[in-house]
Order: sequence, then structure tokens, then C-alpha cells
Amino acid sequence: MANYFTQNFSAMQNRREFLKQASLLLAGGLVAPQLLTSCGGKGASSAASETAKKHIGLQLYSLRDDINDLGIQKVLEIVSKMGYVNLETAGYSDDGKIYGLDPAEFKKICNDLGMKPTSAHLSHFIGDDMNKDLAWWNAAIEAHKKAGMKYMVMPVSPINEKASMDDLKRYFSDYFYQIGLAAAGAGIKFGYHNHDYEFKQIEGQTIYDLMLENSSPDHIFFEMDVYWVKRGGKDPVEYLKKYPNRFPVLHIKDETAIGASGTIDFKPIFEQAYANGMKDWYVEVERYDGTPQEDVQKSYDFLNNAAYVK
Repeated sequence: MANYFTQNFSAMQNRREFLKQASLLLAGGLVAPQLLTSCGGKGASSAASETAKKHIGLQLYSLRDDINDLGIQKVLEIVSKMGYVNLETAGYSDDGKIYGLDPAEFKKICNDLGMKPTSAHLSHFIGDDMNKDLAWWNAAIEAHKKAGMKYMVMPVSPINEKASMDDLKRYFSDYFYQIGLAAAGAGIKFGYHNHDYEFKQIEGQTIYDLMLENSSPDHIFFEMDVYWVKRGGKDPVEYLKKYPNRFPVLHIKDETAIGASGTIDFKPIFEQAYANGMKDWYVEVERYDGTPQEDVQKSYDFLNNAAYVK
């Protein structure tokens, strides 16, 4: 299967390593007191107003280094003070825990801070035994059901331009279909998150379009990352118009903090997504101009002040 996997895996490999490290550190009771003391003043100082909070979500991968350094409890407290109310995780491990915590415990901590964990990024590719692969997903589904998740998202593609149509269909028409079917039984929607390499071609056709057209709308949704669509040379709004029922969830991303680059017009994206019935969306910040906390706070402030954001 290795030749089917995209060569652009560096971001996801970093995520995998981050998840492993986070789980080990948290399980070991990591929280450095001096870090906790020094943390409070950076980025978290501009606490959001408690009145009329908008439904602004955050992919916690945006604060991955802080999670490793400070622990998930402290980071969740910081995120709550920033104003975020909706969370997407990237911290599931094979022992069934989320950031080293029992899923129900993680949910309670979030709820106690006025937030809800509603989505999760996690990945598991086809190996030598698909039954074992699906068993892995069944265990993950059970864990995320306990955490109260609405969505589970595969955040990296097993397909690149060197793959064949049969390879693509094996994943999107079969493997992902079966995962989506199992997730639906637990009241969870299964989805796929794009980067920019999906906008290359197989047999003269754009990979992303082939993914959409060879997957069941009832079992697989697409979490469009608007930044990566733009990087792939495409228009997010055009995809939202062409496939209005496939994108119930978005990733809102920019070069660094949301709005910092001035290169993405988020207004028409939000307007079309809301018209399509979008309910949830998550900020993701992968690169920074300031500290991670500063840029995550700037992203919240930019969107909170945008009249087109609900």
C-alpha cells in the first residue's frame, strides 16, 4: 500500500508524533508548574466577553506544543478564556484515550469550562487485514461516542496522483463507506479532510472531485479546509455551490492567524456555507507570526468581529 500513500505526509506525520507524545506525557501526569505560571500572560489575557458568544470552534492541533508543554487541562482553560466554545481534537491514542484522558472525563472537563468537544481528527489506513482495521475504528467510534462527538474525520489522504481509480475506490467506496456505516450506528458522522494534493489529477480528473463522486453522501462527509483548497488553485465557494450537501463542516485557516495574510476573502465562504446549512466549523492555525496562543486569540478576535460570522 505504501505506493498509494501521498508523499505530502509531513503535516500528518507531525500530528501522529504529537499525539503519541501527548498521550505519554499526559499519562505521566505532566504539568510543569513553572510553565503553568508563565503561561497565563501570553495570548490568553484578552478573555472574550461572556455575552453573545459566537459559535466559533477550534482545532486543538493549533496549540499542539502548548498541550505537550502545559498539559491538556491548562490549555483547555486558556482556550475557554479566549472565547472558543466548540472543539475539534487531534489526540486519540490506541488505548482509547483522548489526550491521555478517559473520553468521558475529557468531555466533562470541556463542559465544565463552557465548551463542547464535537469533532475529532484520527487516522488508520488499510493494512493486511481490513477486519482488524475496521475493529480499530469500531473501538475509536465507541470512545468518541463517550466523548460526545458529532464527527470523526480522517485528516490525511491515502491517495496521490500515482494511485489508480481502483485504489481511490478501495478507500472511498469501500473502506470509508464501512467506517461511515459503523459511525452512523453510534450517531456520529464520518468525514474526510483535504490538503492541497487532492487537487492534482488521476487519469485527467481532479482527485478531490473523484473522491466526492465515488463516496456515499449518506456515509461520508467532507470537511473542507478552505486554505488548502486555495493552495490547490481552486475556489472554495465553487465547491460549496457544486456540492452543497457534502460540506457540513469547514476548516477555517490562513497562512498564520486568520485574516493575517489578507489573501483569503472569508465572507463569501461563510455566506455560502451558511446557505448550505453548515452547523460547525473550526479554526486551525498551523504556522504562527507570534506565539501559538497569540495567533489563536487573534483568529478568534478576527472572526468574532466579522459581521458575517454567526
